[in-house]
Amino acid sequence: MRPGKGKPMSKQIKTLALVGAVAAAISGAAATTASADNHQEKCFGVAMAGQNDCAAGPGTTCAGTASVDYQGNAWKLVEVGTCEQMELPEGRMGSLEALDRDLPA
Repeated sequence: MRPGKGKPMSKQIKTLALVGAVAAAISGAAATTASADNHQEKCFGVAMAGQNDCAAGPGTTCAGTASVDYQGNAWKLVEVGTCEQMELPEGRMGSLEALDRDLPA
């Protein structure tokens, strides 16, 4: 048998792989937050069903889980300063805070 073939992975290598995976996940989340802080802001009530970026309120988990168009407690990232100027159908407007309108039944 050749060296390195068929041998179980050492605990040290498994630990390093796990640490690397966790670090990558954390840095990815930090990068998303950083881009949101610099150029974009959360805008509630503007996402179409299934197209929200995250935090769609009770009954949902995260990105893509809004079940109603313009769901008031679901947000989408938009250019800073544009959220409250967005005009949507039937007189709806975007908001920097969660809304009580258009919530799933």
